[in-house]
Amino acid sequence: MQGYQNLPIDIQTSKLLDWLVDRRHCNLKWQSSVLQIRGKINTAIQDMPENEEIKTLLAGSYIHYFHCLRIVEILKGTEATSKNIFGRYSSQRMKDWQEIVSLYEKDNAYLAEVASLLVRNVSYEIPSLKKQLSKSQQLQQEFSRKEVECQNGAAIMREKFHSSCKQYGITGDNVKRELQALVKDLPSTLGEVGKETCSLSEAIELYAAFGEFVCDWSSEPALPLLRHTQCRGNTTVYEWRTGSPPSLVERPSVEEEGVPATEDSIDWGTLGSDGDSASDGIDYGIAVADGGVDWGISLEPGALEADAGDIDWGEEAASPVEIEVVEMGTNCPEGVARGEDALTLLENPATRNQFIDELMELEVFLTQRLCEMGEEGDVLSMSQFQLAPTVIQSQTQDKVLGVLSLVKGLIERLTSVRMQHLFMIQASPRYVDRVTELLRQKLKQADILVLKQQAMAERRQEALREQGQLEPRIDLLVQRTKELQKQIESDISQRYNNRPVNLMGVTI
Repeated sequence: MQGYQNLPIDIQTSKLLDWLVDRRHCNLKWQSSVLQIRGKINTAIQDMPENEEIKTLLAGSYIHYFHCLRIVEILKGTEATSKNIFGRYSSQRMKDWQEIVSLYEKDNAYLAEVASLLVRNVSYEIPSLKKQLSKSQQLQQEFSRKEVECQNGAAIMREKFHSSCKQYGITGDNVKRELQALVKDLPSTLGEVGKETCSLSEAIELYAAFGEFVCDWSSEPALPLLRHTQCRGNTTVYEWRTGSPPSLVERPSVEEEGVPATEDSIDWGTLGSDGDSASDGIDYGIAVADGGVDWGISLEPGALEADAGDIDWGEEAASPVEIEVVEMGTNCPEGVARGEDALTLLENPATRNQFIDELMELEVFLTQRLCEMGEEGDVLSMSQFQLAPTVIQSQTQDKVLGVLSLVKGLIERLTSVRMQHLFMIQASPRYVDRVTELLRQKLKQADILVLKQQAMAERRQEALREQGQLEPRIDLLVQRTKELQKQIESDISQRYNNRPVNLMGVTI
């Protein structure tokens, strides 16, 4: 018998309420009783004495039977002066809470309520709050990651902006003005390239002599544009085309596109005040007679034979007409460079491309020649080129390598990204606006990413504040749930001769 008394009673927490009802500890209709009790609690709680422990009991927790018992114990001390000669309390507060306790104890309604509260806390309330806490922590990590990504993205966009500005050769303080200022230095830069071409004379002669010696290539001169530039520099297209420098250079003016013509530039003639043309002031040579029109045509024979002297050709010119001599195929006088002819060879896209093509042609030849000179033996070289011109026999690998590096340098200067942009800026004024807008977009994207980073930081702080609010609630709910578990186990244990009771499945 003693061993039976020590056997524990294990109750699954999720089935605690059913266990109590099945063993008739609680009534099946306990909820209706509890609703009446909750109304009385809401009324009684409005008039409470100033007591810190009562405030702690009522703060952040569902008020149940065991709280009411503790409140009655506290009121016994605060309302001790309200006892009458019969030992009963005349205080309405004490009467209200004593009535609440007695209603709770009727049919053990309190036990069903606290069992239901324990199940709800363990199965729903605490897991839900922990899930919110976990989500808040996850959001913090996500917002922190996005914050770093936005910060890195903004830095990358600014780096791209500065890298693009470096390619253009500007600082980026005032993009449009700096791009426009770059074009002013373009003629001097191209002039220097033209001057450096003078050092290619020996390489050009070597290429021409080698071609003539190996394959009798003498039908047309090799590298004509390089020869011209090597002798005369970066001249105008007119001088390259005609062979003589122009007497006058009229460079094309850059006109803004999209500007509509104004009405002042169109001569509509003189209109009458009534909207009709002022035809009264114009003599069309048509005479109106007898209501008809006299066309000056006669049906009599011989009337069509008119003497040449009868025709009035108008007043004779006071001075002879000046005839301007224009060269065939052009629309400008001789000696005047106008339009594309006024551009330099390296400014004109067509001649510039030809210049670069000839440089590349020369580069390929020098590279191949350098490779052949490294593979040729002394005897084979002497027998193969003993009849070659002196310019071929006098070349060494060091000379060819030096000229090759110079040719590559010129090609790189003319085909660099910065130079390409300069040519585009010179050719189209709108290109400056497009490049300016493109660079500004990089800064705008960087600013947008900074704003997004700030938004992510604010949302991370909100999630952090939410976490700070959830953690105390969870701790308090866990503490109250553990206390409630012990109180329920103790109450059930008293009903079974103090046998140990274990509520299973309480994981908090």
